[in-house]
Amino acid sequence: MISAARGTPCHVYESRPRTRRFAILEAGLRTTQPRTRELYPHHDKTAIEGSLMDWIVLIASGLLEAVWAIALGASKGFKRWRPTLLFVVAFIVSMVGLAYAMLTISVGTAYAVWVGIGAVATVLVAAVRGEERLTLIRALLLLLLVGAVVGLKVVS
Repeated sequence: MISAARGTPCHVYESRPRTRRFAILEAGLRTTQPRTRELYPHHDKTAIEGSLMDWIVLIASGLLEAVWAIALGASKGFKRWRPTLLFVVAFIVSMVGLAYAMLTISVGTAYAVWVGIGAVATVLVAAVRGEERLTLIRALLLLLLVGAVVGLKVVS
C-alpha cells in the first residue's frame, strides 16, 4: 500500500514511534554513550557512600527518633499537649533528616543505623531514668547493636 502524501509505503510509517514520549524512550535505549556519573551525577554509586555531614545528620536523626519515642510514651495517648507537641516536632525533623541522609547513603544502611541509634538511645534514657533495668545481658546486646551500626558505617 502506498501513502498518498509522499508515495512511500504505509508500513514504513507504521514502524515508527507513534508518540513523542515513545520516541524519546526509544532513543534513550539506543544511546552509545556509557551511563556515567557525569551524565547522572545524582545517581553516582561509585563514590564513597555519604559525606561526614550526611552521617552527622543521620546520627542526629537517630537521636531525635529516641526523643519522639520517649515523648510519645509521655503523651499518654496524645492527652498531654507538651509531650505531644514535642513528639510531632521531633518526628518531623527526624524524618526530614533521615530523608536527607538517604540522598547519599543507601536506604538499607541509613535505615538500619537510624533505627539502631534510636533504639539504643531510647533504652539508655529509660535505664537512666530508672524506668527499665539495664542488666548485663541487655548491656551486652546494646553493645552488639552499637557494634553493628558502627560496622555498617565502616563497610559503607
